[in-house]
Amino acid sequence: MAETKKLFDQFAPVTPEEWRAKAEVDLKGADFEKKMVWRTNEGFSAQPLYRSVDIADLKQTKSLPGEFPYVRGTRYDNDWKVRQNIDVDDVKAANAKALEVLEKGINSIGFHLHNKDVDLKALLAGIYLPACEINIHCCPKCAAKYAQELVDICKEAGCLDTFVGSIAFDPFKRMLKHGEPFPGDIVAMATELMNIAKPVAHLLVLSVDSLMLSNAGAYIYQELGYALAWGCEWMAMLTEAGFTADEVANRIKFNMGVSTVYFMEIAKFRAARELWALIVKQFNPANDYSCMMNVNAETTRFNMTVYDSYVNLLRTQTEAMSAALACVDSIVVTPFDAPYQKSDDFSERIARNQQILLKEESHLDKVVDPAGGSYYVEMLTKNLAETGWKLFLDVEDKGGFKAALESGDIIEAVNKSANERFDKVAKRREQLLGTNQFPNFTEKAADKADASPKCCCCCKGDEPEGAVKLNNKRLAEQFEEIRLQTEHAANTPKVFMLTIGNLAMRLARAQFSDNFFACAGYELIDNNGFKTIKEGMDAAMEKKADVVVLCSSDDEYPELIPEAVKELDGRAELVLAGPETDEFKAMGMTNFINVRTNVLATLKAFNAKLLK
Repeated sequence: MAETKKLFDQFAPVTPEEWRAKAEVDLKGADFEKKMVWRTNEGFSAQPLYRSVDIADLKQTKSLPGEFPYVRGTRYDNDWKVRQNIDVDDVKAANAKALEVLEKGINSIGFHLHNKDVDLKALLAGIYLPACEINIHCCPKCAAKYAQELVDICKEAGCLDTFVGSIAFDPFKRMLKHGEPFPGDIVAMATELMNIAKPVAHLLVLSVDSLMLSNAGAYIYQELGYALAWGCEWMAMLTEAGFTADEVANRIKFNMGVSTVYFMEIAKFRAARELWALIVKQFNPANDYSCMMNVNAETTRFNMTVYDSYVNLLRTQTEAMSAALACVDSIVVTPFDAPYQKSDDFSERIARNQQILLKEESHLDKVVDPAGGSYYVEMLTKNLAETGWKLFLDVEDKGGFKAALESGDIIEAVNKSANERFDKVAKRREQLLGTNQFPNFTEKAADKADASPKCCCCCKGDEPEGAVKLNNKRLAEQFEEIRLQTEHAANTPKVFMLTIGNLAMRLARAQFSDNFFACAGYELIDNNGFKTIKEGMDAAMEKKADVVVLCSSDDEYPELIPEAVKELDGRAELVLAGPETDEFKAMGMTNFINVRTNVLATLKAFNAKLLK
């Protein structure tokens, strides 16, 4: 018999300290912490390399999928439900659409009701309820009415035990979206809902809609921590009202967002299941199965764009893949055109197929907890669980989710995070492909209207003056406003690249400048290069340039700047593609663009000068 050898026995083991020492040598003096360690927005640092020793003591790696605390999933398979949301303005049309999409791979529907008097029986006509998850989003005041109708429909259809679905009773939405307290007794209304839902075992009626936080710009750890506190509020409220822990936990539905931070989002859902199981366990349920989290994941709108909107497909695809690999219960892919129009048949078909591709071609539904055992994902799960738990405890110390919401703490914290992200996008420290980086130079979007999601029938009254409410803007909107100003202007500003001198530097800086000014939708005029400044300025004036960008090397600028200022003589705005130094300012330069420039502020200033 041939001798069997283990490959790794031929190599001496390498300790973490030895690897670090070798990495520092290869960095040639650069700071390891600055170059190699990722400082996340979630309150912890991610190392460039993890090893088996890092996860050796993690309890989460010792459990199996379907076992408490469910970090590895609540099921023994990964066959998530493919969900599509349908706005219900016309019952007949919505029913027809539901029947149509059920033949195209959908097995979960979210009906968003915008009127008080929707005929639920007519809406669900022809749908085989045991085979399709039904989720009703409505005004909190209407939740009991629709819950009773749904129970009656299930009785008539004989599917009380096989129906799966939810009624999104969400009284906190009003405070989050509009800064108004909910005008009703939340516990009494929730108690009525719980009692109505009793005949239907799998009808979930208590909503935790942290998607709102994700869409408002919350960091991932914030969505996690606040979602847990939100769920715990339901547990505390209703167990105090006389329900058992099992009764309450089995009626809670989590609706969470998914952003494009790929691995972090996988870790978020894994950490959420684990922490939720531990929270429910503290209420002493009779069965560990009551500690399972039921979660629907929906791709976020916060990072979606109007310009270059097909890039939204790339965003939502990675987001859906994160959710699928994290073993959520159902997924909604937001259509790529959602920011600017009511999605049409084409965009909705693409959104459905993005999930179907993950199932039927990538077979992600055939692998249980595919991220399990990954050193990197397991450590992200651990670290994110710790920061999310810390935030959860902080909310509990303030009296719980409802108290922290009413005090404004949660809204202010999320809005602060959103503002930080707006600032990062303005400075291109956070990139939005097609918006603040590599925009489509020639695209027009003036005919694209805002398509903000509708409120339900009675979730909103008159907002009080100075109401503290969640941010409702997308990351890209501040850049889109600049481009739309340019489109509506009588004349589009022309930006002329005066390239001269060092070939490599002038080309690199011209490309950078093109990318910079294209974010405002300006007309760009590139050139191969000029022998003299005068030749370049004459060409710029012939093209009727509004902005002339001097593109060369730092070493050549001291000679070129005085001549450029003199030749241009104020006939257009002169911009230097390079560092903003006192030396260059003394030579007459006032406009600079470089990697440290606040792109948004600079373009706003140019719009103010150039758009008449």
